[in-house]
This record gives sequence, C-alpha cells and structure tokens, in this order.
Amino acid sequence: MITFDDVSFAYHSLRGETKAVSHLSFHVEPQSFVALVGPSGCGKSTILSLTAGILNPEEDEIRYQSDQKPVIGYMLQKDHLFYWRSIWQNCLLGPEIQGTLDANTKTRLEALLKEYGLWEFRNKKPQELSGGMRQRAALIRTLIMNPDLLLLDEPFSALDFQTRLRVSDDIAHIIRHQKKTAILITHDLQEAISLGDRVLVLSARPARLIRDVPICLTKAGDDLLSARNAPEFNSYFNLLWEDLRGEAETDDAS
Repeated sequence: MITFDDVSFAYHSLRGETKAVSHLSFHVEPQSFVALVGPSGCGKSTILSLTAGILNPEEDEIRYQSDQKPVIGYMLQKDHLFYWRSIWQNCLLGPEIQGTLDANTKTRLEALLKEYGLWEFRNKKPQELSGGMRQRAALIRTLIMNPDLLLLDEPFSALDFQTRLRVSDDIAHIIRHQKKTAILITHDLQEAISLGDRVLVLSARPARLIRDVPICLTKAGDDLLSARNAPEFNSYFNLLWEDLRGEAETDDAS
C-alpha cells in the first residue's frame, strides 16, 4: 500500500531547523493494521502528515502501491462533528463538499449506520450521544468517502478507559470488516499490541525506526480482552517497553 524509503523531514522557522524524521524506512501492506509507538514529540503525527501528503519529504520519497496516491481518511483525537448538524448530516459532509452526494451514497450510509448501531440515532445531534458513539459516527463519516488507507491519530485518547476499550474494539472490527488498511498512532502499548498486526517502534526525535514487531497472539476470541489475555501478550509488552524506556533515557540525557 505505502512505502517510506529513507524519508527525512525537518520544520524550518526563523529560529532554525527542527528535525522531525530521519532516514525512516518502513512499508504497510494492503489490509494490514500497523501501530506506531514512540516517545512524546518524536514525530509520529508528522509521519501521518507525510503519509497524507499534507507535508512532503525533504529527502528521498514515499511510494504507493500504484502510481496514484490512495484515497486517505484521517481520524483525529477529537471527533470534530458539527454540533448543529445531525449524525446523518455530519456523515454526509464529505460527499456534500466534493459534490458526489447521490442516492447510492445515502444507501451506503444507511447500511453503515444500521450495521454499526447508529441508525436509530441518525437524527440526533452529536451532543446527544456518548463519546464512543460520536467516535463511531466520525469513523463512518470517514468510511463513506471509501478511503483506501485510514490514518488514526490517537482517536481513543479522549475517552475514559472502559469506553476506550469498547470503542477501540468496535472500530478495529469495523476497519477489518471493511477490509481497510490502517495506521494508528498511540501512546498505549497495550492498545498497540491488541489492535495491530505490526507495531513500529520509533526513536526520540528525529523519528527513526528502531524495531518492527509482527504481532501474533494466541486468542480465545476476536475481541481486545482476548488479545490482552493471550499468553504472548506480556512478552510483546516487555519488549516494546524496554525499547521505549531506552529511548526516553537517551532523550533525557541529551
């Protein structure tokens, strides 16, 4: 789907240069779920902006599976639903802006809302829904544009722990059922291990890849609790934690 090939990027201002990404190489396969973890401020959001084409690499390149850049959907920490529009109207915002709203789009939206438990709330305003329901609505608003690649920038971080578990489980199932490719930024190692097919560990700024960990869990079920109870889970957690702790100590020393 996408390949970072020795990519570097820096921010420039009157105060000087701030290197954000340094010679970063990795690939993301179609229909995979990749989690990015790293110290705070290491450049994770910059990597998503580079992936989306909001920023351009200063060195080397980002390659896509085909010559044409994939359609990209972006989910942020907040749902950014408009409070004066109903859930139905919020979900149709993208097609309205692009001038592609038609009967087929409305039929697809109806199916998505019914399948993921929001149909009866379609005429409600966002402030009438729970945080978890709003995040599901935000994902459906993204999916209605039929993206090839989903970028998830800590979309569960504003939720309380119990809601976060439930909603991240819901959204992971939706993404896999829709056969989408996803890149997730998270500070939660348990979340990264239980959701990701792979976890990429990044260094302190400027971000470089220090470990690429394929995740294979022996699960009793298809939910996040089963993933967290898998016998391999603690080994993955300890491996990732040691990497991140080492990077944090290096960052503090510098």
